[in-house]
Amino acid sequence: MKANYMVCNCMQVSYADIANALEGHTKLEDVLQLFEEVQKVTHCSTGCGGCHDKVLDVISEIMMA
Repeated sequence: MKANYMVCNCMQVSYADIANALEGHTKLEDVLQLFEEVQKVTHCSTGCGGCHDKVLDVISEIMMA
């Protein structure tokens, strides 16, 4: 199930956590700005940083849906 897909293992941030952090955003804005907002809420990509590109991909996918 996609909602349970773990995007950031260090901080235990799932696909659903990122989707919840994006609530209230209705369109794909600046992905890097959205990344910073998601990072503030979830702390994703603050450990090893290996998930950075995965987080950006998830943000893009959610906002394009």
